Amino acid sequence: MTAALPQAARPFVEFPGLLRAHGFAVAPEQTVGFIEAVGLLGPRSMGDIYQASRALLGPQPDRLDEFDALFRVFFFGQTLAAPAMSEDEGDELRVQEDGDSLIEPEAGDLNESGGQATKAEHLNVRHFAEVDEATVLRRFRRAAPARLPMRRAYRRRATARGGDSWNLRQALREAVRRDGEVLRLLRMRRKLKQRRILLLIDVSGSMKTATDGYLRLSHSLGRAAESLEVFTLGTRLTRITRAIRRRQRDQALAMTSDLVSDWDGGTRIGDALLAFLAVPRFAGFARGSLVVVLSDGLERGDHAAMTDATQKLTRLAWRLEWLTPDAVPSADGMGFQPQTQALKAILPYVDHLGDGSSVETVANRLLHIARESRS
Repeated sequence: MTAALPQAARPFVEFPGLLRAHGFAVAPEQTVGFIEAVGLLGPRSMGDIYQASRALLGPQPDRLDEFDALFRVFFFGQTLAAPAMSEDEGDELRVQEDGDSLIEPEAGDLNESGGQATKAEHLNVRHFAEVDEATVLRRFRRAAPARLPMRRAYRRRATARGGDSWNLRQALREAVRRDGEVLRLLRMRRKLKQRRILLLIDVSGSMKTATDGYLRLSHSLGRAAESLEVFTLGTRLTRITRAIRRRQRDQALAMTSDLVSDWDGGTRIGDALLAFLAVPRFAGFARGSLVVVLSDGLERGDHAAMTDATQKLTRLAWRLEWLTPDAVPSADGMGFQPQTQALKAILPYVDHLGDGSSVETVANRLLHIARESRS
């Protein structure tokens, strides 16, 4: 591969290969980006090449020293200093060489690939890079229109096969055009449309680390869903649907910040839910909708109001999902085990109590609900 490359470009292809030989995860696309970055920078000095390699080849923070050492070895010709071997280590090494048994190396030992052959087995664990939140939201926005829950609408459309009623109007029109002859009878079926989604986001102090991600997810959901309502719960109830519907995310979050006045405050989830149900217009949003509550369920004091409100809400909703960032797997490995008394009390009234610890888990759950409801 390198034989067909210009002489000046070969070092920038061989250095990523050296990194891969030492256990760094470097994709071919990163190598191409590294070469392009070096071309854009000039480069004027070795510092430009180093900065391009740091930015495009992406070493892990805990292996940065090893990355720098390999960079100096490759581009400057420096050597890696090996630590002095103690007498005990030398005796142990001689025992391993003289014997014919397989001795497993210690977990912290570094066995460089391409060195001398050894009988010892070296086991590695591959660590995959986590997908950033922007990528998760972008993928969610693309997949959501086709995978969000649907419902049958009241309007009907003509269909060539199947259907639950005759299209008599179209049949009469064709009969008029053909002097009273009816050659085929068309049928009709009800259209499908997205089900309304109602998000209830807890903005109390215990949810401080998760609230920002939930709001960014709700903005992406607002761009993909046909009908969405978003409320925040804390010490009071606040409707933020109009702000979330803004096209620009920064504007939407800024408007939301101005509307909500109980950020990172106390928790009165039960009172806020009862206030939601007390307004007929708001209660109408929940009727036949997918209701998703994003809260840890840390209700202060008596949780009777929260239990009563959840019981009423589940009667109105098509499905009630409660996702908490503090979800703990149950002992049998099925579902999650509630940790608070309030969550234990509402467990019989929710369709699903699940993991809401990250934006990715909530997005995946929203995309999975439609398939689960069909099954």
